Amino acid sequence: MALGRTYSVALVGLNGYIVEVEADIGQTLPAFVILGLPDASLNEAKERIRSAAQNSGIPLSRRKITANLIPASLPKRGSGFDLAIAMAVLLAANDIRPTGRTVFIAELGLDGRLRPVRGILPAVMAAVRAGYPEVVVARANVAEAELVPGAQVRGYATLARLAFDCGADPQDLVLDFEPDTEDSGHPEPGTGPALVPDMCDVSGQAAARRALEVAAAGAHHLLLTGPPGAGKTMLAERLPGLLPDLGDTEAMEVTAIHSLCSLPSGSVQLLRRPPYENPHHTATAVAIIGGGSGLPRPGAASRAHRGVLFLDEAPEYDRGVLDALRQPLESGELVIHRSAGSAAYPARFQLVLAANPCPCGKATGKGVDCICTPIMRRRYQARMSGPLLDRVDIQLEVERVSLAGFGQPAAEEGTASIAERVRAARTRQLDRLLPFGMETNAQVPGRLLRGSFRLDAPTTRILDYALERGVLTARGYDRVLRLAWTLADLSRHDVPDADDVGQALGLRQAAAVSP
Repeated sequence: MALGRTYSVALVGLNGYIVEVEADIGQTLPAFVILGLPDASLNEAKERIRSAAQNSGIPLSRRKITANLIPASLPKRGSGFDLAIAMAVLLAANDIRPTGRTVFIAELGLDGRLRPVRGILPAVMAAVRAGYPEVVVARANVAEAELVPGAQVRGYATLARLAFDCGADPQDLVLDFEPDTEDSGHPEPGTGPALVPDMCDVSGQAAARRALEVAAAGAHHLLLTGPPGAGKTMLAERLPGLLPDLGDTEAMEVTAIHSLCSLPSGSVQLLRRPPYENPHHTATAVAIIGGGSGLPRPGAASRAHRGVLFLDEAPEYDRGVLDALRQPLESGELVIHRSAGSAAYPARFQLVLAANPCPCGKATGKGVDCICTPIMRRRYQARMSGPLLDRVDIQLEVERVSLAGFGQPAAEEGTASIAERVRAARTRQLDRLLPFGMETNAQVPGRLLRGSFRLDAPTTRILDYALERGVLTARGYDRVLRLAWTLADLSRHDVPDADDVGQALGLRQAAAVSP
């Protein structure tokens, strides 16, 4: 046979596409050509494959080898195609028997070992969806690949061992070389059990604790403004502990994103807890939103999918970075376009912003200790644009903790009891919203708030007055209604009443408006 055919997977964002790998052995001078829009790392596969095959005891043909990756118009990147190309070349030379519809995803070392690659989980998911359930990966990637339901995964340590199982002549194979790729079973330094932050560590701050509970119950965005040391960061760090565990579908989504971002590892587990991302305020738009050279890669916003994105010292971020979050806050998705192509990543996160009242942080109460001029304060506050803040449901001022509120941690309610109320509220939301294809109040569109979930005029009178006076925008009006439904769920009300609406408006710092 002069033509061999195998299969692999090309990832564009989280979407995977089956790639047919053809290998042809010609009659001309020795050469190795890879076609089908390969990137630099894939073009380097020629030398890796030759050395790996030679050191495995199955040297490649000395004639011209042409590998074509179909579809040719789809950009291919990364070293995960090494194994598929090598198997196609060996098949073209009749060194192994046909492999059928098996998908090969692994990098080759010069010594013939199979090395793990990132993005195995979304790649195997794409293969199974496309009807290619048989997958061969490096042994270190087996645990991650087996997370995909329906996948028939085989893991190998070396190319020689794989070639032997595919019918290669055992006399020439180097089968006694088994590199140490197994997990030693000892955790890496710093990877032991982490101490989960508990709400009982937060002293006082009753209003902020209540706001955090409401935000967790309805998946609402949150802005905490207050002086340094008031506990804004402590509160934000404890929000993920209040959120319920991820379901099967959500867990696969989150784990697939982190599989793309993390280094290859043999200890991958399905992520059941909501992720928490806390980037530094010097982070660029690419670091937060995603991007980079070539095909775009996910940023912190996508890594926080189904979890919490916390931006501490929010006014210190570049304003363009903050405004770039406006689109995913509405749609729950990021579509990033680059010259090499575009990629879509899910980004349905809860945004938590923390800010000081002014650059020096002392403009609280009477502000007698503040050294900032009025223009400095206005410039500082203007770094968070109005359109961005209009998308933040809860905007709370966190007061400095007094001596009376600085009690013992045991006196404060812990995370477990608050999380139980949050789970009960989420269950009520799910029962109500599942027929409409939604899960939380934060997802409810305006057409439903003014349609199936419309409240009577006496209940919304204070909101109507705020909208009429221009204190609330139309978007803000809908967001207050969503908050009211969350407050009703926490109070086990079937429908929000006027008190729920008033509290919701207060959480948006508009309670002073009254008819």
